[in-house]
Amino acid sequence: MKDTPISPDQMSESTEASHPAGSFRPSRPPVPLAVWLAGGWVVAMVLVALLADILAPYGITALDLRNRLAPPGTPGHWLGTDELGRDVLSRLIVSIRVSLLIAFGAAVLSAVLGTTLGFLAAHFRGVVEQIVLMLADFQAALPFLILALAVLAFFGNSLVLFVCLMGLLGWERYARIARGLALSSSGQGYAAAVRQLGASPARVYFRHILPNTASTLIVSMTIVFPEIILMESGLSFLGLGVQPPQTSLGSMVGYGREYLTTAPWIMLAPAITIILTTLAVSLLGDWLRDRLDPTLR
Repeated sequence: MKDTPISPDQMSESTEASHPAGSFRPSRPPVPLAVWLAGGWVVAMVLVALLADILAPYGITALDLRNRLAPPGTPGHWLGTDELGRDVLSRLIVSIRVSLLIAFGAAVLSAVLGTTLGFLAAHFRGVVEQIVLMLADFQAALPFLILALAVLAFFGNSLVLFVCLMGLLGWERYARIARGLALSSSGQGYAAAVRQLGASPARVYFRHILPNTASTLIVSMTIVFPEIILMESGLSFLGLGVQPPQTSLGSMVGYGREYLTTAPWIMLAPAITIILTTLAVSLLGDWLRDRLDPTLR
């Protein structure tokens, strides 16, 4: 028995029957479990930071001398206490708020500074572009830790100064990315059309070019964010970060190193929080890069 040949019209009809018009869409890959866990951890940290005053059972300076160096699991002190009887859980909750505030404020400041300089370099070109690129190269070549130690040792320390100093970390990446994306977008038709309609340069860059490049800048922010947390932790560990009576994750780690053998929970709780937070943000950044970059799809 011979097979009956199928005409092209019959093939198209069978294809349309199996995939009705408008119903066929390319399926997106499922979100990995690690990304869900990372997102849940980040959301939990943000909620803890916002509700720190409500969640903290004690004040960060409240003393309980009868329960000094109490181990985790002690009734009323579920993460133990330090050598002054201060509740580790309360100090951890407040430290999360302070560290996230510093990291978020510094990341936003770095993104705004770098993106603005990158757009200025793309718009003016010439001398302005060379100056911006020279500053970016200088920033990339200079060890930031040495710069931070010099500034904090000379000008002293305050939360505002510390956030502004952390905001200088990584701005050169935003500047290079924003400059490259702005030059690429300026050569496309929509930017030229907006200019011909009489739009100002600021409107062209921040109303039209910036939204089209925001995905790349957001991914860059997720990369810089963990670096700021680690840098803040390192400076606080050296005693040049957040000063008492305020506390942060890095200062808790630096404070607990003296009791690593006798009361390791003082240092382990903030250290684990730093590791999990930086890992979670890094995983989200990698996933966003894969989802938003069309060359990686």
